[in-house]
Amino acid sequence: MNAYTRGVSSPAVPDLVGEVLDGRYEVLEHLADGGMAIVYRALDLRLHREVALKVLRPHLVHDDEFVRRFEREARSAAGLQHPHIVGVLDYGSDNGHLFIAMEYVAGRTLRQVLEDEGSLTPRAALDILDPTLDALAHAHRAGLIHRDVKPENVLLRDDGVVKVADFGLVRAVTSQTVTSSSQVLLGTVAYVSPEQVGRGIADARSDVYAAGLILFEMLTGEKAFSGDLPVNVAFQHVHEDVPKVSSKVAGTPKVLDEIVSAAGARDPDLRPTDAAEFRSLLAGARSRLSDQQLDRRLGTAHTGTDGSGRSAAALSAATAPLPVPSSDVATTTLPTATPQPALPPVRTAYPVKRKRKAWPWVLVALSAALLAATVWVFTKGPLTPTPVPKVEGLELAAAQKLLTSVGLASSTQQAFSEDAAAGIVISSDPRAGTTIRKSQTVGLIVSKGPERYAVPPLANLSVDQALAALKEARLSSGRQSQEFSETVTQGAIISVDPAEGTPLPPGGAVNLVISKGRQPIAVTNVEGKSLADAKSTLEGAGLVVAVGSEENSDTVPKGNVISQTPPGGQLFKGDTVTVVVSKGPVLVAVPDVVGNQVGAATATLEAAGLRVKVQKLLPGINFGTVQSTDPAAGTQIPKGSTVTLKTV
Repeated sequence: MNAYTRGVSSPAVPDLVGEVLDGRYEVLEHLADGGMAIVYRALDLRLHREVALKVLRPHLVHDDEFVRRFEREARSAAGLQHPHIVGVLDYGSDNGHLFIAMEYVAGRTLRQVLEDEGSLTPRAALDILDPTLDALAHAHRAGLIHRDVKPENVLLRDDGVVKVADFGLVRAVTSQTVTSSSQVLLGTVAYVSPEQVGRGIADARSDVYAAGLILFEMLTGEKAFSGDLPVNVAFQHVHEDVPKVSSKVAGTPKVLDEIVSAAGARDPDLRPTDAAEFRSLLAGARSRLSDQQLDRRLGTAHTGTDGSGRSAAALSAATAPLPVPSSDVATTTLPTATPQPALPPVRTAYPVKRKRKAWPWVLVALSAALLAATVWVFTKGPLTPTPVPKVEGLELAAAQKLLTSVGLASSTQQAFSEDAAAGIVISSDPRAGTTIRKSQTVGLIVSKGPERYAVPPLANLSVDQALAALKEARLSSGRQSQEFSETVTQGAIISVDPAEGTPLPPGGAVNLVISKGRQPIAVTNVEGKSLADAKSTLEGAGLVVAVGSEENSDTVPKGNVISQTPPGGQLFKGDTVTVVVSKGPVLVAVPDVVGNQVGAATATLEAAGLRVKVQKLLPGINFGTVQSTDPAAGTQIPKGSTVTLKTV
């Protein structure tokens, strides 16, 4: 079962199931029908999530007043961000259909729970009412009232989270709003406050009254007031006190009677001032109840009735809209009770002297005075018809001064505007030229300036985290590119364009530069090159050269690179290549063999690792005695070099 109440009327035509609105919302299922709109379950094709789609009834699309109210609902409700309020995600129009996209809540309404279970335990009732009041308190702090608090608008998500839905009648608290000009009293009659019925006004205390009646119904399984006609129910709100819970269920703790009576007081001045104060009283009441009292069900379960056996007609009347006078009348009047036959005059035991009656003249005087007062009220007094002046484009102070000058009050609500500077009036309700009574309130929509959202900090976040942050900031991802980075992990954000903190309109695109990680560097082989050349090559590529050791080499000249580690492959910037540098070949000193015979001298030189060559100075006569060596004795020469022996 979905969380939106099923309407008692048949689905509106045309049926939108299967259509796609605004190229984005695919309508999947009809959920409910309301006085102003039809609710569907739809799929957001862009974000691939389910939403509840509230579509204005077709015959109201051409009614400017209803359209303005519908748009006000979207703007007001969209500003209410709270875990216990059903969020408004989007609104727009498509082919004559005006719609609002809202959070889809899977679960049941409190009405469905009460129909299934009858009364609830005090613990369950308080557990449901506390987050409901938390949501209403958030709205009251924002200067808004719900005006239609009822079990059908309290949603219990499948995981137990409580959500308040359908801020469709929300208005600014400061405006002391009156009944709608649509001939229907805004608010369901079973929960409407006495001041809404009797005077056509509502404030935060009206929401408190409705919440108190919901608490009564959760505890008893019955509505506080019922009747065969809506007007009968409304009459009871004005002229009767809300029954005590104990009058329906014996053994009710006194503190529960007290809390229901406080919220349901007929005089709004005797109620908690708003939902926050009521919630505080509720917490105090709960602390005075034992676990046994909290878990004892006061009423009984029921099927098909409200627990008191009342007829379906009575229940239907208690949840029907209440007719009200035309929009020209500022307050709501109720029909008086059927006149009863006059009682016979009381006869006294003593005769009374009859005097000439003066009452006809008094009646004439009173009638004349009443006529004069009526003429004054409707021609010069507070009910004088007055056209609403044009205030669009004026600064707020100037607009308020103009309205005051013609005897009209004003209330304000802020909205973003791409065209009007902050503080400028965008529109009025009623519109300029509309004739209303003096002292009535004109609602002013005042510009907050262009709607802008700052680019959030995204550096070093993963792509998924960055996209989530952009979505939360009501922005979108633009072009994505990749670059190497020595400092940012692969797959994380290096930079954004526009820069962090730049204000952008809703949905503004932010370009992302994503790290490919460190850039690999090909290692050049520098074996055989001089150390200076090797360093120049490797360090120029961003690598570090370290001399591991120096070794003798018969093949690599001194100062050149014998070997390197690694010999090739890839490294990253700052990585080290270790080289072994040649000290040249091993040197040995030429032994002193002068005066030795050739044989002995040769043995000595070869033992030193040298080669021997013999040169006879006197070829004819030669005794084989070494006269000198080349190189001379003591000279340092590479091992393996040749020494020439000169003999005589």
